[in-house]
Amino acid sequence: MANVELTSLAKLPTLSKLRKLELSDNIISGGLEVLAERCPNLTYLNLSGNKIKDLGTVEALQNLKNLKSLDLFNCEITNLEDYRDSIFELLQQITYLDGFDQEDNEAPDSEDDDDEEGDEDDDDEDEDEAGPPGEYEEEDDEDDGGSDLGEGEEEEEVGLSYLMKEEIQDEDDDDDYVEEGGDEEEGAGGVRGEKRKRDPEDEGEEEED
Repeated sequence: MANVELTSLAKLPTLSKLRKLELSDNIISGGLEVLAERCPNLTYLNLSGNKIKDLGTVEALQNLKNLKSLDLFNCEITNLEDYRDSIFELLQQITYLDGFDQEDNEAPDSEDDDDEEGDEDDDDEDEDEAGPPGEYEEEDDEDDGGSDLGEGEEEEEVGLSYLMKEEIQDEDDDDDYVEEGGDEEEGAGGVRGEKRKRDPEDEGEEEED
């Protein structure tokens, strides 16, 4: 509920499971005791940019036992002398104030932590779905080997049948050639025989003349 001109938390609903609440850049000046009543499990609270001026207003947050990070940046209370030490002494349950702990170590980005956890969960799910490595590769190899063997046998059968057909055709061609040659020889012999038969007759006719 950031930057919505909120002046009071009196109408805040009960959100017992809420852990992170953004109330920055509003006009809130007090009434923070409502947070402990309605949102008792808050771990992160951002009140930066509001009208909080004194430690008495923040004292109401002592009842948020699970609060770890509080942001009061750009509130008037930050202008108080020993502001940080006073807040850490008043709210001993918190670890980070305005993004830093008491030793000025920066707080980790909560969004980055959530993303990393989500990525780890996704990686675990991917590994579970993937199954043991190499299992599917071996099955694929076996399938490929069987298909290659089948194709080789088919090619061999086709090659043999093709060669046998060629041999049969060659034999038929040879027979046709021999028969044609024989017909030609018989034809030639017949013509010669006719000529030989005619020669004596022609000679007899010539003698009678």
